[in-house]
Amino acid sequence: MSTPNRKRINLALQGGGAHGAFTWGVLDRILEDDRVEIASMSGTSAGALNGAAVKSGIVKGGSEIARENLDWLWAQVGAINDMRLASWMTATGPGPGIVAKSLEYSLPFSVIDGATRMFSPYTYGPFYQNPLQRIVERFEYDAVCADGGPQFHVCATNVRSGKIRVFTGDEISTNVILASACLPTMFQAVEFTDPKTGKMEAFWDGGYTGNPALFPLFHEDLPRDIVIVNINPLHREELPLTAQAIQNRINEISFNSSLLREMRAISFVKRLIEDGRMERDKMRDPLMHMIADDGLMNELSVATKLVPSAYILATLKDAGRAAAQSFLKANFDALGETDTVDLEAMFA
Repeated sequence: MSTPNRKRINLALQGGGAHGAFTWGVLDRILEDDRVEIASMSGTSAGALNGAAVKSGIVKGGSEIARENLDWLWAQVGAINDMRLASWMTATGPGPGIVAKSLEYSLPFSVIDGATRMFSPYTYGPFYQNPLQRIVERFEYDAVCADGGPQFHVCATNVRSGKIRVFTGDEISTNVILASACLPTMFQAVEFTDPKTGKMEAFWDGGYTGNPALFPLFHEDLPRDIVIVNINPLHREELPLTAQAIQNRINEISFNSSLLREMRAISFVKRLIEDGRMERDKMRDPLMHMIADDGLMNELSVATKLVPSAYILATLKDAGRAAAQSFLKANFDALGETDTVDLEAMFA
């Protein structure tokens, strides 16, 4: 039940590997603001992991437990024993761009990059292991799948049909979240019986078909406001010239394409309503918002997505908190009233 005078929002949580620590910071700031209530979340890949941590925390004990869950999750991702040390490093270390370049030439990234270009994840046979499994299987699925708390949707891509599959409620499991984060050049497709069809299906990362999907957030019982937490930069001024830079930009464009398609459709519907060619009560008219830091993300690369660095994770969390703070300060009064994303300018 909504608390009086609180503004209810839906959150759309993008995937992007370790850059999902930016979303950690955004969520951490939103959860400490008692003026805001999270009504629902749609998450893909890292967004699905973040969403699961928040949903289970809210169900188990409220916002503070959700924040503790997020801290635990990202400590596990970065194998960080003391996040305070990592936060101290952000104030004393080199800029994130320098760290990103160092990671690009590091041995761990060179091994990962070379292996994904030369070998299928199926060549490892019995030695294959998904490193996320030890984390994801520790989620409290009784809370993640609970009827209470915010609605939660996880996006994955059906390998055979190429279509998006959105899992909700008690459909969500360890396999579903692993599927949502399954990059096909790194991980074997996650196969399990789809509870909707009863058939054995194979799934890859949801970013190819919905990063994240917005349509689950259009339900009439939900608020109109959709806040997208964007971690794949929409714009890069510098032309990519190296092989790594080109691959990085291809990844960003492909993982933004499904989101942009949905936003373009929303923009089209809004124009029809504004021009009087469609009755307002005939179609959902969501209010669109976005929290992002393209400046920071332009300094980072695919290396900082794939190789979790305590320094970068702490930098991203701090940037996420700052971006959420700026958004709330500038746009809190607009929630429930108007868009804060200029869709017409975005698609001009």
